[in-house]
Amino acid sequence: MELLLHFCWKHKLFPLGQLYTADGQELEIIDVGLHNHNAGPDFFNAKMKIGGTLWVGNVEIHQRSSDWYLHGHQNDSSYNNVVLHVCSKVNREVRTADGRLIPQFQLEVPSRVEEHYRELLSTDNYPPCYKIVPELSRLTICSWMSALQTERLEQKTSAIAKRAEACNGSWETAYFVTLARNYGFGINSDAFETWAKTVPLHQVAHHRDNLFQVEAIFMGQAGLLDSRAIPERHRENAVAEGYFDKLRNEYLYLAHKFSMEPMDYRLWRFLRLRPQNFPHIRISQLAHLYYQHRTSLSQLVECTNVRQLESLFRSSVTPYWETHYAFGVVSNRNGKHLSASSVQLLLINTAIPMLFAWGQHRMNDLLCDRAFDFLEQLKAEDNHIIRMWRQCGLEVNCAGDSQALIQLKSKYCDNRDCLRCRIGFEWMKRGTEWAKNRNN
Repeated sequence: MELLLHFCWKHKLFPLGQLYTADGQELEIIDVGLHNHNAGPDFFNAKMKIGGTLWVGNVEIHQRSSDWYLHGHQNDSSYNNVVLHVCSKVNREVRTADGRLIPQFQLEVPSRVEEHYRELLSTDNYPPCYKIVPELSRLTICSWMSALQTERLEQKTSAIAKRAEACNGSWETAYFVTLARNYGFGINSDAFETWAKTVPLHQVAHHRDNLFQVEAIFMGQAGLLDSRAIPERHRENAVAEGYFDKLRNEYLYLAHKFSMEPMDYRLWRFLRLRPQNFPHIRISQLAHLYYQHRTSLSQLVECTNVRQLESLFRSSVTPYWETHYAFGVVSNRNGKHLSASSVQLLLINTAIPMLFAWGQHRMNDLLCDRAFDFLEQLKAEDNHIIRMWRQCGLEVNCAGDSQALIQLKSKYCDNRDCLRCRIGFEWMKRGTEWAKNRNN
């Protein structure tokens, strides 16, 4: 419940009439201060009058006064500037490291706020704030959606920046790894990222004009040219066709030349995977993109509209994979090209975050603004998360909206972090009369 105390103090969700400290001094709260999310007191630079004297300093919040000593604040000089200790229950005096007695305020959470908070945490309906969504103003929804969209894009940007750092500062490599990861489309994302990090792009570049050699390196590094990666029932057919051995022999030569070591083929997942999503198909598509120089950062930066982006990411497979899903497994020619929905996901999860991350790295606001424009131009994703929010009454008009709502679910709803959500805040501050009227 300490988080709820923080919430009530921050938003002044308590009676602001005649207030008194635990020792009977009149208390007037002028400014609750700035919420501190790092080490140290909970709120900085609060302003208040205690017994007619103006105080400016920090505020610390605990469930009980005794928690001050439980957390060792009496020995920490960084708490010497605390001017008010806010608690749900004042059960003892507290002093700073320099011996000063700190005034205390017993904050009682209003019953209606606590009731709404417990409802948010315990409701079986999902999302828990579904009741209030249709009643929210358009301004509240739009401002929160905009913040969530930016938050999600910055989260992806941070991941890309870390990849670039891990790749010795190479943003080209970070782009390739990011693209490969998203080619896993969730199920094989980790395996694709592992694979991409084993591909020596500088060495492969020497053979970029030879699609067969590019595919040999890509398949070999994925461990898929290990005969054990082929199910026993398909090995005879794979050997008879000859393409597997041809690729494998080429890879062994190039692997020796560049001292390459393949990843473990057992990292790939096939269970409940549609054949068109098999790693063989996706890797052949990536080899085709790489061969056509469409995995380079410069090509991405040159795209100024969505149509150019879509064209950049459309890929096909090499001739063998037109009629196969795996080595020795014959199939029809359908489904070997990326679908429009798959291309859209790659734009949302790869192209746009990469453009935004590169723009931030180069301090180029034009590229950052273009990333946001692309999100507004792409249509919204269609998945169970988006359908759920639509059923709650939210409009989802573009990819920017759908990305915002995915962020809302994954970072707030899933963690029951309602106190940091603006929709949760609206629900918390509504009185019991609203709930009664809503139910009638």
